[in-house]
Amino acid sequence: MSSKKKIVLTGGCGFIGHHFAEYIHKNTDWDIIIIDKLSYAAMGLNRLRNNLLINSPRVKLFTFDLCNEISEGIEKEIGNDVNFIVHMAAETHVDNSIKEPIKIIKNNINSTVNLLEWARKLSNLEIFFYFSTDEVFGPALGDTLYKEWDRHKPTNPYSASKSAAENICISYENTYKLPLMIVNVMNAFGERQHVEKFIPKCIKKVLNDELVNIHSYPDKKESGTRFYIHAQNIASAVLFLIQNGSIGEKYNIAGEEEVSNLDLALLIAQAVGKELKYEMIDFHSDRPGHDLRYGLDGKKIYELGWNPKFDFKKSLEKTVKWTLENLEWLEE
Repeated sequence: MSSKKKIVLTGGCGFIGHHFAEYIHKNTDWDIIIIDKLSYAAMGLNRLRNNLLINSPRVKLFTFDLCNEISEGIEKEIGNDVNFIVHMAAETHVDNSIKEPIKIIKNNINSTVNLLEWARKLSNLEIFFYFSTDEVFGPALGDTLYKEWDRHKPTNPYSASKSAAENICISYENTYKLPLMIVNVMNAFGERQHVEKFIPKCIKKVLNDELVNIHSYPDKKESGTRFYIHAQNIASAVLFLIQNGSIGEKYNIAGEEEVSNLDLALLIAQAVGKELKYEMIDFHSDRPGHDLRYGLDGKKIYELGWNPKFDFKKSLEKTVKWTLENLEWLEE
């Protein structure tokens, strides 16, 4: 591959998206085209202002809702010489998908189809990169770790919409020879995350001496677990796969370490320097459609030669420290 490329990134103002945009801006000389509808989760342009990407001559931003067909004007502005499309844009909050399933399902499927329709017109496209979630596989009981091509069993409207979009992408690969690659990713965290997510929400509650709800098994003695991964590790994995992965393949980007919800909250409280006040909540009654444990087998990408750049506990401490120095990111 020659070094000078053009990449289109959807959802580039979102949490993982802006981290990926920052990472490729630092580690390539590619031109970066961001398409984002600037929903509440994008937090306007604040993330791109904060990491200074908004000032870069290599970055172009189009404010556009991909639930609509891509207009001829935007097609003309972007041009036909796109090498990579990384589709990260999605409604990702499970609670919102339970409250408004039709809205979330339509958004995540229609935006993907409209992007696919445009992508198959592009003569220089090397990779259409679909960004999915560990939740498509459903609960990972015991010590289960799902491999890339294991069956899907989504348990809420959000994960069902991502599973459906994955399969639509695969249909375009089969029907139109679209150069497809898919990743499934575990729980991301890092700087500038929306306060609705557990880690920034926990930081805020600990700071304010408020009770933190810990989702647990019905006996309320054991909390659920997650594999967490810093967004910059995800960004490095995606770029690595663009450069080293195989068309037609799926890859899991797994968290570095499995951590219980309670242990995570305790680590956050320790980093904040305050005592944790918490209550164990039966997840079935409090959060229908959620699973207490997800698990991905990430060996495939490791065998290609990728390794995470940041250790979980160190990157968690760094995230808490950054958040304490930038408290405006904890505002609703």
